[in-house]
Amino acid sequence: MKLQLDSTLCQGYGLCHERAPELVGIDEWGYAHLITATVPGTAADEAAEAVISCPNAALRLVK
Repeated sequence: MKLQLDSTLCQGYGLCHERAPELVGIDEWGYAHLITATVPGTAADEAAEAVISCPNAALRLVK
């Protein structure tokens, strides 16, 4: 499973980082960046929560 970020949709709310800090980082302006695109099986739930929490649909999970 892979996590994808469309940075043009990110508005810097940081909700994704709160749900999956080991997968999604935040820069100094609050915008998301992927720490890793490959989601380990142990972090699948956190990745799904991060995707759901994004109000702008900037994150997606791809199999």
